[in-house]
Amino acid sequence: MKVSYDRKADIATLELSSRPIAYAEEAGPFIIHYDKHHAPTVVEILDASEFLTKTTQATMRASSEKPMALKL
Repeated sequence: MKVSYDRKADIATLELSSRPIAYAEEAGPFIIHYDKHHAPTVVEILDASEFLTKTTQATMRASSEKPMALKL
């Protein structure tokens, strides 16, 4: 996996595979590119700095709460 960030466009890109892209779909702040077998190949995060700031803040709040036990 390759991760890159375009500061000027504020887009983070996660390259999951090198397979050719067949189509893409937008879902909120994400553009997900798929191959012909419908497997994701690239994920773009639009307005990445804002998304990552909000995600980090939510994670910090969640980590200060009482830990949850998971039963597997």
